Amino acid sequence: MGIGIMHSLWRPRVLGAWRVPAAGPVILAVNHAHNIDGPMVMGTAPRPVHFLIKQEAFVGPLDPFLTGIGQLKVDRASADRTAVTNALAVLENSGVLGIFPEGTRGEGDFSSIRGGLAYFALRSGAPIVPVAVLGTADRDGREDGAKGGRLIRALPPLRSRVDVAFGDAFTVGDGSGRRTRQALDDATVRIQERLTAHLENAKRLTGR
Repeated sequence: MGIGIMHSLWRPRVLGAWRVPAAGPVILAVNHAHNIDGPMVMGTAPRPVHFLIKQEAFVGPLDPFLTGIGQLKVDRASADRTAVTNALAVLENSGVLGIFPEGTRGEGDFSSIRGGLAYFALRSGAPIVPVAVLGTADRDGREDGAKGGRLIRALPPLRSRVDVAFGDAFTVGDGSGRRTRQALDDATVRIQERLTAHLENAKRLTGR
């Protein structure tokens, strides 16, 4: 989805997009509170983003569409080696990989993140850019979608403001390239600290 579509439905305000490295492999670590978080980042990021998306989303006409724009199908119920290989290939080709570290939609507060982000970061050496999407989970409390200004009731009210804040890039690991369980656990702790700090800062900057 392009930024034109995002602007036609909502009012995205993009902060810090310049923090995304202009070239080379990058991992965008995005909080996840609503289904439109991924499309919102895809439509506002300064570079094309390849997200790991649950395979259940690849149904009907969405399957060729998502595949055609380079999104990556992942089976969350198993260790999906094909998805891992495809994600690493994006980074090996100096692309941008998008990940929801929380694994699924929730509060979007990075309170619990999975180890996959640390694995990709350690394996590839790519920097991580934290991304906070704020406003997609806002509700106006009305049951009638039309009255609430929504195209679909589950979506944020049409023309409402959504903030997309990109943070400073950082790397994890000690430079040794180790991917032991302890190294992954240590990296996950450091990543969570950085993501949480960015989210809190983004809330202060945006008044959310």
